[in-house]
Amino acid sequence: MADPSSYRPSPGQIPDSPGVYKFRDEHRRVIYVGKAKSLRQRLANYFQDLAGLHPRTRTMVTTAASVEWTVVSTEVEALQLEYSWIKEFDPRFNVKYRDDKSYPYLAVTMNEQYPRVQVMRGHKKKGVRYFGPYAHAWAIRDTVDLLLRVFPVRTCSAGVFKNAARTGRPCLLGYIGKCSAPCVERISAEDHRELAEDFSDFMAGRTGTYIRRLEKQMMDAAEEMEYERAARLRDDIEALKKAMEKNAVVLADATDADLMAVAEDELEAAVQIFHVRGGRVRGQRGWVTDKVEAVTTSDLVEHALQQLYGEETGDSVPKEVLVPALPDPVGPVQEWLTGRRGSNVSLRIPQRGDKKALMETVQRNAQQSLVLHKTKRASDLTTRSRALEEIAEALDLDSAPLRIECYDISHLQGEDVVASMVVFEDGLARKSEYRRFQIKGRVGDTQIWHGEGQDDVRSMHEVIARRFKRYLAEKEKTGEWVEDADESAEAGDGLGGPANGLKDDDGRPKRFAYPPQLVVVDGGQPQVAAARRALDELGIDDIAVCGLAKRLEEVWVPGEDDPVVLPRTSEGLYLLQRVRDEAHRFAITYQRTKRAKRFRASPLDDVPGLGDTRKQALLKHFGSLKRLRAATIDQICEVPGIGRKTAETIAAALAQAAPAAPAVNTATGEIMEDEEPGTTADPSGEPVAAGSPDRRRGQET
Repeated sequence: MADPSSYRPSPGQIPDSPGVYKFRDEHRRVIYVGKAKSLRQRLANYFQDLAGLHPRTRTMVTTAASVEWTVVSTEVEALQLEYSWIKEFDPRFNVKYRDDKSYPYLAVTMNEQYPRVQVMRGHKKKGVRYFGPYAHAWAIRDTVDLLLRVFPVRTCSAGVFKNAARTGRPCLLGYIGKCSAPCVERISAEDHRELAEDFSDFMAGRTGTYIRRLEKQMMDAAEEMEYERAARLRDDIEALKKAMEKNAVVLADATDADLMAVAEDELEAAVQIFHVRGGRVRGQRGWVTDKVEAVTTSDLVEHALQQLYGEETGDSVPKEVLVPALPDPVGPVQEWLTGRRGSNVSLRIPQRGDKKALMETVQRNAQQSLVLHKTKRASDLTTRSRALEEIAEALDLDSAPLRIECYDISHLQGEDVVASMVVFEDGLARKSEYRRFQIKGRVGDTQIWHGEGQDDVRSMHEVIARRFKRYLAEKEKTGEWVEDADESAEAGDGLGGPANGLKDDDGRPKRFAYPPQLVVVDGGQPQVAAARRALDELGIDDIAVCGLAKRLEEVWVPGEDDPVVLPRTSEGLYLLQRVRDEAHRFAITYQRTKRAKRFRASPLDDVPGLGDTRKQALLKHFGSLKRLRAATIDQICEVPGIGRKTAETIAAALAQAAPAAPAVNTATGEIMEDEEPGTTADPSGEPVAAGSPDRRRGQET
């Protein structure tokens, strides 16, 4: 790992002008390319205190061993040079979009003497007109089959074309009228090229003019009593209209625009583009990228525009590009797009009307694309098995952790401190066993810490201690845990399960009966140490512990000064990230629910002269409304700011209010004081009931 100060150029060496810079590693490989309006100001940002840099930027500058730059005249030239270098060097720390699949295009090879219509994939070739992309190749073939009746352009390969020219006999399409047969000179090269131009114009969206022309020819033929020709033109018009119906009308007929939307999380981003030509959606494509460098939505949009239009010219660049966020600055990018098209291009964010509504549809597609990408990666059995094996190898475990529990702490400036426990079995979420905890600062009768402050480390100690104290209680009450899968198959689930009655009377397992093979905590070395200490205090030494720190995605293990660094492409790291992110989602959902509950109507609202500050002081002192209701007047007077008269009023108001019924586990009949069952989530992230119908929904402790 290099020290950036070892290769930092002196300020006087760096010019204060636009340019493009490259960071190289010790092997002279280019690892990052960037552009700047002022090279001096931009490069100075990379050589500040490492603690002030974004984690991914910090990783880049410590991986690099040198930096060099090229001065250009304008920001537009910088944009063009940056794109060229990214294509040439493929730097590892730059955003690299990859298609979430290989999209087929409808291509017209205008660079040949006799242009050909065909399906093409992969890199675009010079002199070929492309339309699309389409979701499926069969959609292209259906469209072409309809259009060949009106535009009988050649579709055969070079070999078939040469063979027909040699034998003097056209192929089947030539005989049935779906090819003008230039191979046997039924049409001249000039007329065939004109036919291909008409086909391209129709596909580009200029449909109305061509159909009106055919309709006039049909009427003229009818007036001249050429009924067979009029009928053929009528059928041609119907074929064209049928082809047009395959693309939904979404905007005004004259609208040529590309709409781009971005869906992202901390690690990945998905981009969706809708191509609208002549008011119709002519194509759709999507990209997914790992966020290797520190990027904003504006940066993602700029990189996507470079990739989308870097090799396009003319009409392939639309008149209007609608984006979710404008690049900063927007001027050079818009000028670059104008240069690619050859005429003015509008780059803007839609604010209202049909375009904004269509942009919302594109955004939903981008969000679905990101979810689908993550789901595909998570649902593959081979991938999950490899991920578990990589985790076992990295943490030096005896076997793959088939059950992983992850814990996260959530609070708002120290208030409403809660914790979550999520469970993954065989690499998949088991939402029926999610649990939620309200942090109290004590376990049983033992005070964990003193003082008013609560922090994540102490909260993590508490939640781990509470969870595994319950596990030991269940184990002591019902018998020893059977580790071997074969021995427990009849009594358990075949994965290492409960024996000697570790289930309730109705056959459901006890809530904390199953121990994990691995405990993951959201945090770094302090949180890991707290979790390990809680297990050691309970005498549990057969459960592995690790932590995943958000900033650098480092895996920490107890007693080690240095983290375990898994490759970014590691499936094991990806699984740990999913587990951590799910624990964070579940914790913050519960925390928001509790925070909202604090502001709902309560009996304290009816006490005259009792403001929000003293209400919060009362709840903070007693911990809950239930404990406040059970307190004596003298105990209420102990709260700062509460006099005896106010205490008597509070006690009277609480006595008049009906107490809330305690939460009861319908399966066991016991009052659930500490932990709560998990909730699953619908795609919008809102909690819904989990497990069997008797599980409580949203009940808070």
